Amino acid sequence: MNVTVEAICTGLPKPFNGAELSAIDKQPVIGKVTIRSFGIEGDMVADTVNHGGQDMAVHHYPRDHYAGWDAWLGGHDLLQRPGAFGENIHTEGLVETTVHVGDRFRLGSALLEISQPRKPCWKIEHRFDRKGMVARIIAQHNSGWYYRVIEEGVCEPGDALVRVETGSEDWPVSRVFAALFDPAAKLPAEAYQVLSDLPALSAKERARAAAKIA
Repeated sequence: MNVTVEAICTGLPKPFNGAELSAIDKQPVIGKVTIRSFGIEGDMVADTVNHGGQDMAVHHYPRDHYAGWDAWLGGHDLLQRPGAFGENIHTEGLVETTVHVGDRFRLGSALLEISQPRKPCWKIEHRFDRKGMVARIIAQHNSGWYYRVIEEGVCEPGDALVRVETGSEDWPVSRVFAALFDPAAKLPAEAYQVLSDLPALSAKERARAAAKIA
């Protein structure tokens, strides 16, 4: 499966909610960027406890969801450009139900592997100035996802994002997200055991799955 990367977005920490810093305000870049094991050069995270690291090096949020959000929000200026959800990779044609933990994608000369869904937090609601967004993400499982970097490389907007290997077909990102974060989608203990042993899933989320085994 190939899709075109419509935008690559980066950002630096800025004041957010008073004294707190956040790098959620990412802007599209022009030209080539280098993807390192820690993420895209020129991109940073402010909250290094909950964001960043090799298992959350690159964040992908589908443009496919923007129209639904725009309707739900009654229109919003942030949705008129890429990066509204703090994503690094902005595409149309890949969503959480069609990609899996462990899928590998070639982007330019870099090789990326899906490592986990994105857990939504209050910063999304603060950015859009709208309560209820986290609950909507949890209910709809439109979370976006993270990549780890298998091979560092160079890419640019307009490059193809090419799936070169399919990971765990029983575990699309939407199902992993539901299992970990949606109380309405509780799975049997056997499923959580399988999820906790899933090699491509980040260690943090494997531990979260293990904690749910009854």
